[in-house]
Amino acid sequence: MVSSTPSTVIPALVLVLSLPLLYFFIAPHFPTPRITSVSIPVERDGTSLFHKAIAMDSLRFSRRHPSVKSHLSTSVLRPKIAFLFLTNTQLYFAPLWEAFFQNITLERYNIYVHADPSVEIPPLEGVFKGKIIPSKRTYRSSPTLISATRRLLATAIHDDPTNTYFALVSQYCIPLHSFTYLYNFLFDIKKLSRDFDFQSYIEILDDEPTLWSRYNARGEGIMIPEVYFHEFRVGSQFFMLSRKHALMVIKETKLWNKFKLPCLNVDTCYPEEHYFPTLLSMKDPNACTHYTLTKVNWINSEGGHPHTYQPSEVSPWLIHNLRKSNSSYSYMFARKFSPDCLDPLMKIAHSAIFKD
Repeated sequence: MVSSTPSTVIPALVLVLSLPLLYFFIAPHFPTPRITSVSIPVERDGTSLFHKAIAMDSLRFSRRHPSVKSHLSTSVLRPKIAFLFLTNTQLYFAPLWEAFFQNITLERYNIYVHADPSVEIPPLEGVFKGKIIPSKRTYRSSPTLISATRRLLATAIHDDPTNTYFALVSQYCIPLHSFTYLYNFLFDIKKLSRDFDFQSYIEILDDEPTLWSRYNARGEGIMIPEVYFHEFRVGSQFFMLSRKHALMVIKETKLWNKFKLPCLNVDTCYPEEHYFPTLLSMKDPNACTHYTLTKVNWINSEGGHPHTYQPSEVSPWLIHNLRKSNSSYSYMFARKFSPDCLDPLMKIAHSAIFKD
């Protein structure tokens, strides 16, 4: 029997102990897989909510009008704007939104917050107190964002029959005008159609260079026959939908069954930017403006994210510049602002932001 000498044992021991460290450096590193589908329990829970909202809406109304008279009195119920906050962090600009809603009667608006339950968010106060709805986990660039938005829409429809417009905003959005300016703009009687319907402000584009790769993100031909490529659209996920279109979204299942499928190519998978524009373009394009009311700066984008404004950029000039559009209307919201922009924004809130 050959005995091991210290000169051979020690190098062998060092080699064994170093193997885990060596593997760390030379082994292939796999990124954390992106969640690109909606779980069955979440889907079932959402479906139940949608059915309740649709049933409640059918029970309360047979036709939509800009103002609704109660059957029990001669009073007129004013139409409301439902503000839908979609967030996975705290609401950084809550104080600015508080100022936005200040002195505005509750007869004109409602607030609903979908907050990712995996993130610890400080208790909401003021106008946001008690406004968090039953929420589910969300992931960027996945159908979970569509699911969360549909959940917000259904909750607002079920909650109040006078919710007439539905504004989707994020924790990085800020208002660019006063509430009164926005309200008067949306409910201008001259914007009504013959059927007393308001138009939806949603971006719908069909000429983006990445459309083909995004269309095939789930696999070539997977979207057919529900959505052919010439019907596929893209647009900002932040919109202002009329009640008619909000109902259309929560009632629809055919396109949703396609858009909720997992993506094979996650680098071109952005379903939240395609589902809503594609659906409304196919179902009711003439009742959509094809542009959004939320200004985003994509010129200096980075990593698929729009430009994030920093405190040094905040000024009255910036607010006035963000309002400008290529049409006769003004932008009403803007994103994306870093959380530390709150103080400089509050300093110009009444002198610039809410000064129309």
